[in-house]
Amino acid sequence: MAETIRVEHLARVEGHGGITVELDGDTIGSVRFDIFEGLRLLETMVRGRSYEDVAGVASRVCAICSVAHSLTSLKATETAFGIQVSPQTALLRQLLFRGENIQSHALHLFLLAVPDYLDYPGAAALARDRADLVMLGLHLKKLGNSIQESIGGRAVHPVNVAVGGFGKVPDADQLIALRHGLLDARKDCQTVIDLVASLPSADHCRCDTVFAALRSPGEYGYYAGEEITVISNGTRETIPVSEYRSLTNEKAVLHSHAKHSAFRGEPFMVGALARLAANSDLLDGSAGGFAERLGLALPSRNPMDNNKAQAVELVYDVECALRDVERLLDEGPRPEPPVAVRPRAGAGTAATEAPRGLLFHSYTYDQQGLLASADVITPTALNAASIENHLRHTVAQSRQIDAPSLTKKLEMVVRAYDPCISCSVHLVRKRHAV
Repeated sequence: MAETIRVEHLARVEGHGGITVELDGDTIGSVRFDIFEGLRLLETMVRGRSYEDVAGVASRVCAICSVAHSLTSLKATETAFGIQVSPQTALLRQLLFRGENIQSHALHLFLLAVPDYLDYPGAAALARDRADLVMLGLHLKKLGNSIQESIGGRAVHPVNVAVGGFGKVPDADQLIALRHGLLDARKDCQTVIDLVASLPSADHCRCDTVFAALRSPGEYGYYAGEEITVISNGTRETIPVSEYRSLTNEKAVLHSHAKHSAFRGEPFMVGALARLAANSDLLDGSAGGFAERLGLALPSRNPMDNNKAQAVELVYDVECALRDVERLLDEGPRPEPPVAVRPRAGAGTAATEAPRGLLFHSYTYDQQGLLASADVITPTALNAASIENHLRHTVAQSRQIDAPSLTKKLEMVVRAYDPCISCSVHLVRKRHAV
């Protein structure tokens, strides 16, 4: 008997997407992750603009990941112009990334994911019975926003970042205020881990998964790095960021406005779970113990573990942000102008780790410093094929349950990826020489 399970609109995710599963008796037909968003024209918005304006425009791609888009854009431009930023700028950028990760993970875990585990339709219903959980999530989100305001100039779409540095380096008073907030948040970290450890099991899908993440040099981070680690069947392979197209070989699919990417024919997952798989050896302090407490075996075969990985990163980023702030205070924040820019014709590709995973910006500039071409590939675009793959495995491993229960499992799998669907659709026209 033919049956179709359809989720017309996924709740508690950013953007408009759905799920379609077509069954015929014991045979699984089509399993689709449908993305309905229109083109964002990410590249068109910046093409032809001066290098001074590109990052500010690029940050408007997403209000949740605006720091990631700004700093990845700056990194690509600086690569094209051969600019090396100061150690203080690199540290401040990493701190700014941690602020974004804290606010994004707090939002996802407490307001979007936890209601699923505790059988609530959403955060508002959860707050009626467990206001403490929602308030904890909002408190941590506010902390992340405070870091972004102090370093980036405001909580959304930073205005203090610039090619070669910052418009203004935060002063000691701002850093001391951040230090107080981070010290206060440390007591919440154990509560976060205790909560996630107490959630019901979510073994909706178990299968081998290919992971891809930026390899951080020296410490677990999101900004620095020039190599991508791909983990598949117990093996690791390194890809230079400049060769990102070997990973992001996008292909149009009929049912989705977002393209699909594969590595050697296999879909791959990016995000917190991929980062832990690639960089867990760089965790220090209490983070390793937190991962063990949550039962995270890496690399994981369960995509639902991305929620656990986000919890580990959230508490670790609080620790690391405090350490970074104290280092800045010990050394004394030094006012310094951005590195002088001499525009030149050139190309630059940059990769960073947005909260949802790998983010690529690749630019080509002309001699006047005007952007001639751009390619922006977001984490959810990279994850689209992997989400669909995990949905299919979820269906195959859940055939004995009723349609409403299966539907909830499928929605939870998608939400575990924390997708930013609006940013996943883009268009790049290939120009052929005449």
